[in-house]
Amino acid sequence: MAGGKETPRQKMIGMMYLVLTALLALNVSKSILDAFVSIEENIQKANLTELFQGNERRSQLIEIASDQTNPAKAKKAELMKKVIDGIDKKTAEQIVFIDNLKLEILEACGEDIATVNGEESILVERYDGKKAPLKPIRMNLSNVNAKDKYDEPMHIMIGDDIKRPKGNGIKLWNSILEYRKELTETVASSQMLGGDKPKMSQNYFFKAPSINKFDSQKDLDSQLKKSIASSKVHPSDVSMIMEIYKSLTKEEYSTVNDVEGVHWIGKTFDHAPSVAAIASLSSLQKDILSARAKAIAQIRKRVGGTDYSFNKIFALATGPEIVNQGDEFDLKVMMVAYDSDNQPEVSLNGDLVDNVYDGQANIKLTAQGTSMELKGTVTVQNKAGMKKTLPWEKTVQVMKPSGSIELPEMNVLYRGYKNRVIATVSGFPETILTPTGATVQRNGGEYIVNPGSGRTATLAISGKTSDGRVVQLKRVQYKVSRLPKPSLYIGASTDGDRMPPSDLIQGKYDERIPLNASFRLVSWQCSIQGAQGRMPSGSGTSIASARNLIRAARTNQLITFTARVQGPDGIIQTISSTFRK
Repeated sequence: MAGGKETPRQKMIGMMYLVLTALLALNVSKSILDAFVSIEENIQKANLTELFQGNERRSQLIEIASDQTNPAKAKKAELMKKVIDGIDKKTAEQIVFIDNLKLEILEACGEDIATVNGEESILVERYDGKKAPLKPIRMNLSNVNAKDKYDEPMHIMIGDDIKRPKGNGIKLWNSILEYRKELTETVASSQMLGGDKPKMSQNYFFKAPSINKFDSQKDLDSQLKKSIASSKVHPSDVSMIMEIYKSLTKEEYSTVNDVEGVHWIGKTFDHAPSVAAIASLSSLQKDILSARAKAIAQIRKRVGGTDYSFNKIFALATGPEIVNQGDEFDLKVMMVAYDSDNQPEVSLNGDLVDNVYDGQANIKLTAQGTSMELKGTVTVQNKAGMKKTLPWEKTVQVMKPSGSIELPEMNVLYRGYKNRVIATVSGFPETILTPTGATVQRNGGEYIVNPGSGRTATLAISGKTSDGRVVQLKRVQYKVSRLPKPSLYIGASTDGDRMPPSDLIQGKYDERIPLNASFRLVSWQCSIQGAQGRMPSGSGTSIASARNLIRAARTNQLITFTARVQGPDGIIQTISSTFRK
């Protein structure tokens, strides 16, 4: 369009396009400015809602304080009212300071701020420090003429450097930080002592940190929890203090359009049109009034009553899942109230539970292992729509089904043998086996019992409770005996069988003795019926050296092997078997 050799017609068309583009840009700019006007109006309405919620709970305290039918409760309410009066004084200072910044910006932009509630006036309602000290001024920004001016707000709020704001902007930043500190510390220190003469407790406090740098909300939570842990905050106040603190926390420095280290004041008010700057200030007032309402709600709880609604009740009895005969146990019976229109949210191991009705979650689980550690949260919403979440946990002991059949005459422990014993108790998380006249070693899910030199040994089985008590359930006396003699085998044949072709000789128990004992063959000797001369002998499990003599024997001639074997008890015994050729 600006090149050479254009005809007058082309130049005219180009100029028309330029004008049209400028008009479109003006339209877009106007739409954006009108949007800020609408946003600011909605924020002003939200401010009134936050103000009403805080005032409502303050009025409840005033009513309780004037009720002398319960002097102790009235005294508590009066003490809490004084705490809230202090909060309201600090809140009013913040509201007035921000209102004055709004008026200063409008005045610098050349707007008329003297006329109030006229047809074209900007101010609908001035600040009234006597009747409504916490109510921000009401404005109609649609009547602002210089909606797009940004030099004046920048000069008032920032100065010359968006990284290092000065003047009213940095005063605003510091005042919000101070308000955050005072409000959260007041909530923590306003805990009360009970009794006929209630007074403030000196035990609880919160030393508010100065957290203005964080990578994420999770990082902010982590830093804040460390500060709470180093203070002494009542458990019921922790979540609310964190919520209030975070609602008044801004990241001090950030990167904006590739410029590092931009202060929050610079980021918020840099090149912000007048109506946008005022909307941002109104938003800060909303944060302040919302924090004040939350603080008052928390302090209101100190004087009985509740922010939660209930319209149904039922009886609930709770107690241990497992008890044993003769044990004492506690049973707790209570009346439970819930709101049928506001069912709680329940989670188990991080997952929400779907089956929630009658104020409680109904969860079906399958018993696994020996103990189940169940954890989760339960969340309920109060009348103001705020959610309260508390953790819950439950331990369920899982017992294996068991029964027993005994053969009293077979109660024998073998000396020198690893007697395997399986011992279990029902109704206890831990089983204990105690010997007398024997030693016991745990081996996985069973016990190895080694009796001593006596003729009897005793085993006692006990259960150990979760609190460490040991309860003896049964005591059994066993006869102690030496291991019985094994039989002598060649291959799979034993006494009275035909002589097998195998060369393997061993001592072992037949099927009549169900013991898993191993015997070492010390030596053996072979004799053949009617044979003369030296008979073959040897050590170890091979009888190959007797095989020639065995082959020379006649059919049906008797062949006897005598062996010395050593059992697991270390005792050497002599055994023999006779075979028929």
